[in-house]
Amino acid sequence: MANDEKQLDRLLPLVEGHHHHFAILLLTQEHCGFCEQARDILERLSREYWLSVSILDMASPEGQRLALQGGLLFPPGILIDGEPFSYGRLSERKLRRELDRRLGFVENSPYVSTLHHVHT
Repeated sequence: MANDEKQLDRLLPLVEGHHHHFAILLLTQEHCGFCEQARDILERLSREYWLSVSILDMASPEGQRLALQGGLLFPPGILIDGEPFSYGRLSERKLRRELDRRLGFVENSPYVSTLHHVHT
């Protein structure tokens, strides 16, 4: 029983941290294939992470201000918790790594397997 409690104490911060809420802002424009792809990726990841996704037209005054301020040159632009993350075609792997990093899974991400190289 004591061993189970130790395991629970070790895992509890990971579980609690995994419930961190991320505010994602997607800057888009009309007729943007990469914007649609980004929406699909965010919808899929919202099943695994606690994401609140907002969509804003990059051509709107607020969208232009955020894009300029964040150095997001063209859509889709992604901001995580108000911080610029990427623009252009969204990499699901890169986004997963960033979310995991923010959750504290830098070394032992539950979603990204690590490769070990053996030198001979």
